[in-house]
Amino acid sequence: MPVRLCALGDFAWDVLIRTNNELLHGGDTFGEVTLMPGGSAANVAVWAARCGIESHFVGKVGRDRFGELARENLALERVVAHLVEADNHLTGSVAVFVDHTGERSMVSGHGADFFLLPSELPRDVLRAATHLHLTSWSFFVDPPRSAAREAARVAKKAGATLSLDPSSFQMIGEMGVEEFLAVTADLGVDIFLPNKEEGAMLTGYTEPDEIAAALALLYPGALIILKLDADGALVLLDDGPHRIPPATNNLVDATGAGDSFAGAFLAAYLQEVGPLDAARRATRVAAWVIEHAGARATPDSRLAELLSTQISRR
Repeated sequence: MPVRLCALGDFAWDVLIRTNNELLHGGDTFGEVTLMPGGSAANVAVWAARCGIESHFVGKVGRDRFGELARENLALERVVAHLVEADNHLTGSVAVFVDHTGERSMVSGHGADFFLLPSELPRDVLRAATHLHLTSWSFFVDPPRSAAREAARVAKKAGATLSLDPSSFQMIGEMGVEEFLAVTADLGVDIFLPNKEEGAMLTGYTEPDEIAAALALLYPGALIILKLDADGALVLLDDGPHRIPPATNNLVDATGAGDSFAGAFLAAYLQEVGPLDAARRATRVAAWVIEHAGARATPDSRLAELLSTQISRR
């Protein structure tokens, strides 16, 4: 049976720490401490499912209570889960610090998601996939780099399209741009979804139009979708760059905004919606996300209304 969208990579639990005031060095303040489901690839799978497309997720969790909760969470979100269970590694966790302005910083632990091996891949699922989505959290170290590259090879050989989110400008810098390109640019990426900081790190440019043009040379043939946060997004087409305006500037928590954008964009684009309309839908979904705490806040009537709005197919 065909698999419309398969996201491969990390499921992790976010320990969300949100302060009400500026936290001074060595100081104390009140805020919120919440455990929420996350992981960049899992977030994309969930948001694609929320946006109405059949969505699968491939990843690795620990044989622990958090792993059980991961399985339950994906089932609740109607994502078909293909989870490998590790005996010697715990389910991934991430400390997410959200300051009083809504900006976030993260510290990621090396959980089970970092130890996915090529031999553990569900190859039948990958061969059945119409589209495979990867995030660069699967490329910064090996494993799981070899598993991600093998997944891309298997899916592409079977005719799937491939998208990649570069995920972290700081991690790309620490890895080295040349090494990052060496392990991602030969995958046959069809859709590349960086934010401005990641694009700047990869290209050395600071202006969005220049970043997008340079990325198109680094990933030939890929549709470049540059996420610009408070400035919306940029879609690079054959006739040049197209700006998509932001849908809100009411920032509460930026956690997961890029993942929700990717999931919403892919859900629309894979259902024959043109790239500009798909990016507009994704921008509106990401706007809803940043007005709520966490990467996957509980859907409300406003989100349901947004997702019920019809968009024209190409």
